[in-house]
Amino acid sequence: MISPELLRRFPFFSFMDDKQLKAVAMIAVEKTYNHGEDVVANNTPASKLFFLIEGTASYYYIVTSEHDPYYKQEYFISDFNPGEIFGISALIEPFVFTASVRAEKPCRLIEIDASALRALCEVDMQLSCGLMRAVAKAAMERLQQTRVQLIAAKA
Repeated sequence: MISPELLRRFPFFSFMDDKQLKAVAMIAVEKTYNHGEDVVANNTPASKLFFLIEGTASYYYIVTSEHDPYYKQEYFISDFNPGEIFGISALIEPFVFTASVRAEKPCRLIEIDASALRALCEVDMQLSCGLMRAVAKAAMERLQQTRVQLIAAKA
């Protein structure tokens, strides 16, 4: 459990009332990761939603081959900075991470238990709608960053 006040500091959680903040804080923990440590691995169950408090984490797309079990290529997508959420696959079916995230600097994170959060959303439609809006906004921002990178790569 973390303090609801920790969540209150970040705009992502601003739509939540006191009861919702407390419920989410009850299913969240604060964790630290060292430089180079994997936070999320692609193609694994999305069991947590992450919120970066301090540090930098990098987002990678991993390409493998079914024909060559030793083939693995990482493609850097972007960095996550304090105040950003990641692991949004935890709220989107089929609940599997589609990329990997690695700590580039020592990181402090809030980890929210995904199945418990989805259960809260089942009984609180306001929370569910607010989270989906916030997650959609984060996804759209990430899509825009990706478009910019594609344009820069083509230039």
